[in-house]
Amino acid sequence: MRITLDPSSDPTPQPKRSPLSVTPKDELEWLPLPKHPLFSASRAAAAAPSSASSKNLLAWDGASRLYFWDRHASSLHRLSLRLGDADPTSVLASSPSKVLQADVELGFDVERISINKNGTAMLLLGSNRLSVMYLYGRASKKDVNLICRTITVGPETYSISSNNIRVLQALWHPYSDTHLGILSSDSVFRIFNLAVDPLLPEQEYYLQPAEPGRSRNASSVCPVDFSFGGEHLWDRFSVFISFSDGSIFVLCPVVPFGSLFKCESLLEIYNDAHTFGLKSANSLAASNSKLAISWLEATFPELKNQEAEGDNHSLLRANAYAIFDASLVLQGPLRRVGQGGNEDSFGPSVECEGRAVSFLYNLVSKDSILVTAWSGGQLQIDALADEVQPLWTVGSPPRLRVDSCDQIRGLAMICESTAIDRLERLDHNAWLGNPPPLLRLAIVDLALSRRAESSYSISLFSDTLMPERIYSLHDGGIDSIVLHFLPFTSQTNGKDDTMRTPSVHPVLNTCQSGCTSEPSLCGFLSLSDSFGYSWIVAVTLSQECVVLEMKSWDLLLPVSIDTEKKPIQAEGESKEREKPTIISKELLSGPKEVLVPQAAPSLRSVASDSIEGRSTLHQYFKLFHETYVEYAHKVYLELKHHAPQLNKIINDQHSRLGDAQQKLLKVEEKESLLQKRIERVTQMHNSLEERLQRLRNLPCAHKKPLSRAERQFKSELDHFRAVELDALHSSVDALNERLRRHMQASTNASRQQQRIAGKKGGAGEDQMSMLKSSLEKLTLVNTENSKKVKLVESTLKNKEKSSREPSLPLL
Repeated sequence: MRITLDPSSDPTPQPKRSPLSVTPKDELEWLPLPKHPLFSASRAAAAAPSSASSKNLLAWDGASRLYFWDRHASSLHRLSLRLGDADPTSVLASSPSKVLQADVELGFDVERISINKNGTAMLLLGSNRLSVMYLYGRASKKDVNLICRTITVGPETYSISSNNIRVLQALWHPYSDTHLGILSSDSVFRIFNLAVDPLLPEQEYYLQPAEPGRSRNASSVCPVDFSFGGEHLWDRFSVFISFSDGSIFVLCPVVPFGSLFKCESLLEIYNDAHTFGLKSANSLAASNSKLAISWLEATFPELKNQEAEGDNHSLLRANAYAIFDASLVLQGPLRRVGQGGNEDSFGPSVECEGRAVSFLYNLVSKDSILVTAWSGGQLQIDALADEVQPLWTVGSPPRLRVDSCDQIRGLAMICESTAIDRLERLDHNAWLGNPPPLLRLAIVDLALSRRAESSYSISLFSDTLMPERIYSLHDGGIDSIVLHFLPFTSQTNGKDDTMRTPSVHPVLNTCQSGCTSEPSLCGFLSLSDSFGYSWIVAVTLSQECVVLEMKSWDLLLPVSIDTEKKPIQAEGESKEREKPTIISKELLSGPKEVLVPQAAPSLRSVASDSIEGRSTLHQYFKLFHETYVEYAHKVYLELKHHAPQLNKIINDQHSRLGDAQQKLLKVEEKESLLQKRIERVTQMHNSLEERLQRLRNLPCAHKKPLSRAERQFKSELDHFRAVELDALHSSVDALNERLRRHMQASTNASRQQQRIAGKKGGAGEDQMSMLKSSLEKLTLVNTENSKKVKLVESTLKNKEKSSREPSLPLL
């Protein structure tokens, strides 16, 4: 494996800094992280390669503890870190590591791990199941390891027995330590409150991006990834969801019950809704803002008292609340606008290939950045051109689950998208119910080698120290993308409005001979400390660890170009100026000029052996001694001081001269071999040209090109094979899973009806007939979908058979 370091990493020594870690124990040994026994050569040799899927088995609590999931031992390793101790470029880890094991059998392969905000729980995520391990909960010692309490999240929804529903993404909510957001392949976004009930979801949002029967394609209704919003206005209550066709939708507001928010941030959006919405002359804007204000006052009751009485609350807790006659709108798809406002589109750009595979929301100062990764190796970077605002559909009540005290314990709602024909002007878009438009910042092509059969799996991460930097983890390694232009931030800081393209730097290259193969990394994270230093940590499938220090202080500085013309210098003069300074310029300029004091005319007739003559001569000697003798002494000391340096430079030049002579001898030896190889290549080139000319003269070579309709049909078939077919399979699997649940529920209902058949016989028969009719309808829908999938597969097979022709023999 060839590893290439980032040129932006700065290896120069820097001053010592105090470690950012807890006080180490006496029995612990501190080693560089790449040399830790957990990542030793013996363990790396014993590690077997795993399946080629996107994995991230590293996690960091943001302070001093790093976690690594050992997939072979099914255990979690905890390491204490010292960042920049003894050397700013080093990352030390404690040895031995603390091993944490689950108290139950997981029953699935862990693909990703994630730690919550306060570092007390670790999410263990698989393809169709997920569990949570409590790191500091009820743990008992067994041998040396710690046995930690582990729970399964949503076992009835996400289980191995019914693997038709896959977990696409699971994230901890940024404003709660116990709430978990999960997006699954059945187009449902769920929020679980692990402190209350890890079995049932607290909130369920059934996503419906298109009207039933009017979807453009299957990929437009298949979600891919999601991300919670950042600390900016209504973004903190937003969930951004990406679909396979590249379209982005927003759910707002979504708040976990019992989560904490800053009071000053809530007052800002509360006053904004009063100022720009409630007092607006537009009735639609006033109605939308009124709903938002009522939701804020009901969710945060102290907010109204805070505004009226001026109570001092730093944090406010969200109450369980939902508008009883309205459901959230799935805002989108977000449309793109150009700088001149002449563009109005959504989904993929012409430069993007394949389907969307991952999504990232990143907040940089006042700009909300949305990054979409495509399976063809491109990154689509957009920025929100307007603020996200809440939106409801009145007349579509949600389903609520309440307790005996009529307190809301859970809710579920269907979120439908709103169709917008065109974008309104940004100046008059406040509280009108229009989703925020996107401003295209850049399309970044990672220049990955082409694949004929499979697509790329790309993961996105943001830098913990510099939010302008984004890391992309793909099959070929790791790349760093730095954004130099941010619309609102650049305008606020008074920078030039000209758009600068992002800079892309390869950080880690895991390709062999420039050929991108299967994924070779199973862990990645970004570290930073309070001194402004940043590192990245990567772990390979062979369990080798790589630590790189990342330079961040000068990446955002503008490039200064000197437009003044400088005089052309001779080659010899430029070489002289490049030589290092050995002797100071003060000594090279010579001694200072001695100003001889003017003598009176009477001294010219004075004898030198007289008292006046001796006094004058003594004064002259003293002046010359202070000037020339001291200068000579300085020259002597300077030459004596620089003698070892000059000797070192001479020895270095002699060694370099010897190396150059040896290289010249090797080149002379290989010259004859190179000449022979060039002659053979020339002959082979001529032979291939002759064979190509013969093939061109064959009658079969002049085939009729495809017509425009045939090319369009071929592109549609390729799109179906690459994107739509997987989406159809996912939809059929989700329908099968819903049908299985419905049949199970109907079986349980029939058993209950048999028990009370004597009391309610007639009502039971009616319910059974309704259930049978609904089952028949679901069976018909499932049959039709299966026929469509088989039709698409048969069309693809016929197209492949028709396109295959016997290969031409080489003459």
